[in-house]
Amino acid sequence: MFWAEGLVSCSRIRSSKSASRGTVPPASWDFPLPSESGAADHGCGNFIRVVQPYNRTHLFMCGSGAYSPVCVYINRGRRPEVGTPELTESGKGRCSFNPRVNTVSVMLNQELFSGMYIDFMGTDAAIFRSLTRRNAVRTDQHNSKWLSEPIFIDAHLIPDGSDPNDSKLYFFFRERLTDNSGNTKNIHTMVARVCPNDIGGQRSLVNKWTTFLKARMVCSVLEEDGTETHFDELGDALTLISAFGLFSSVFKGSAVCVYNMADILTVFNGPFAHRDGPNFQWVAFQGRIPYPRPGTCPGGAFTPDIQTTKEFPDEVVTFVRNHPVMFNPIYPVGRRPLVVRTNADYRYTSVAVDQVTAADGNYQVLFLGTDKGTVQKVIVLPSNDSLHEDLILEELEVFKNQAPVTSLRISSKKQQLYISSEFGLSQVSLHRCQAYGSACADCCLARDPYCAWDGLSCSRFYPTGKRRSRRQDIMHGNPLTQCRGFNLKAYRNAAEMTQYGVKNNTTFLECFPKSPQASVRWLIQRDNDRRKEVKLTDRVLSTEHGLLIRSAQLSDQGLYYCLTTENNFKRTVAKIRLRVLSEAMVSMLTDKRQSQWAWAGSLRPKDLLVAFSPAESLAVQQFCKERKELKNLQQRQQQQPAQPPGPLRGDLAKLKPLLDRRKSRNRRNHVPEV
Repeated sequence: MFWAEGLVSCSRIRSSKSASRGTVPPASWDFPLPSESGAADHGCGNFIRVVQPYNRTHLFMCGSGAYSPVCVYINRGRRPEVGTPELTESGKGRCSFNPRVNTVSVMLNQELFSGMYIDFMGTDAAIFRSLTRRNAVRTDQHNSKWLSEPIFIDAHLIPDGSDPNDSKLYFFFRERLTDNSGNTKNIHTMVARVCPNDIGGQRSLVNKWTTFLKARMVCSVLEEDGTETHFDELGDALTLISAFGLFSSVFKGSAVCVYNMADILTVFNGPFAHRDGPNFQWVAFQGRIPYPRPGTCPGGAFTPDIQTTKEFPDEVVTFVRNHPVMFNPIYPVGRRPLVVRTNADYRYTSVAVDQVTAADGNYQVLFLGTDKGTVQKVIVLPSNDSLHEDLILEELEVFKNQAPVTSLRISSKKQQLYISSEFGLSQVSLHRCQAYGSACADCCLARDPYCAWDGLSCSRFYPTGKRRSRRQDIMHGNPLTQCRGFNLKAYRNAAEMTQYGVKNNTTFLECFPKSPQASVRWLIQRDNDRRKEVKLTDRVLSTEHGLLIRSAQLSDQGLYYCLTTENNFKRTVAKIRLRVLSEAMVSMLTDKRQSQWAWAGSLRPKDLLVAFSPAESLAVQQFCKERKELKNLQQRQQQQPAQPPGPLRGDLAKLKPLLDRRKSRNRRNHVPEV
């Protein structure tokens, strides 16, 4: 009864919205379901889930279509190519019915490869090839060895050798595994691959993949006691020269693991998994493996005499159907994550990687989206102990409503990072060099491979540019060696400022370090005393943004120094002179029964100057002296009578008759008659 009512309401919404498709989003973006009330609560709307470039002039788009998937060809605004269809098509096998279920897709030679749930009830998961002049192909139906409640994350075409026929299409997903009794066990991250030119078997696996294989991806941290902490839930994946995976765990933690493509190929060329023994545990298959090796693409370097998968021997097709899982898991480079965040108040949700060339080498800059609507710009550097050190260059608050970042895409041509959430899109520049300050030391300590000191400011780094004054040091970030002669000490000392606090009240001294990697120390210098380090107690706390003093006392008065140290480079970021006002002074200042300055009339000038510092007292005396001299000058000018002007001489005397002949131009504004 529930589903019937849902279908009725969805059909009404679909009929009313069929005339409008909404705004076309950028290609290859996967938009999540909005969280607004109404149709979004039960999915009765056409939510875009597939956007792929079909040809030079058209995009192929699919939406949930109110639980009736629909696809359409959208013109990009150019003259359409001949043979491009314009009609709406069914989205079944191309997009999931439920908009809350992930759909991943790849368009290859105008053929669509999708990972989604193919039925209305969401029980039949499939990797499907559609939109093809050949026959449609999918995974084996309701076979838990192939797919077990998968959640698809991403898909990429990856070459395998020099022959294009050997290229494989990889699908990244996580699935829920069950034991022999049907009980749910663990969630594992898997990667599966198929050959794009697979057209199915001749007698077995007809219209099914005959090259489908999958393997587990492991991302874990080895503890000191030998135990492993696994990050099993894949959240995002992308491939460059290597494969990057973003993982999370059941506890509050995230990790980024990098996998070498050679290691992935080694696992797929290794032993197959086989259930054996009384408990049907997984073991390595020890029997004979048929030829050609299961998972090999037809027409490639290893099978030049086999043109299609229908020519595969029956034993090869049968072996693939029963043994689609590889025995060995895929471990990351170094068997450890590249970036790990545990016990943090956020999780990573998406990742994008850019290859950047700097003056001292090539670096990979990671852009990591979080579930609190921010994007971290991270660079990973090798350290002496063969481990990796990751530095957060900056963190940007992209969405004010703290909506989780759902997708990140990099445009190398435009040098822009595009960020999506359920509320909209945003873009930021890959390089924001002006944010690092106007000093050479700040630019060097930023260690941003996009930026370098050009002799005048921190600006965009171009590898081909040749300037003698250009300074950049990503590996070490040492301004002492890079910035000699370039205002190295100009910004080491901050200007002094005065801040007032009230006795027995809370006071906060603000200090923002230039870099997240800088360590902060607070020093205090009281009158007629040397500088001493501030003793941190329950009453005096050092926070991320400054020094918090609870219940300020008169003994807290003094000049506070906020010192930061990074790579042995020290500087004074803030100098704050704290003055604590007594309760009697505050009550006198806030007494409404007196006039605004009535309290000052009861005090002598010398008593007022006691509340100021020596420098402030000199400034007040100088101001009073200047005001007195100005007043005396004005009085002398008023006492002297104005003298008539003397006779004109020289050229002015010759010009006077000409000026007298010219008459001023009169403007007449006629009042309209009533």
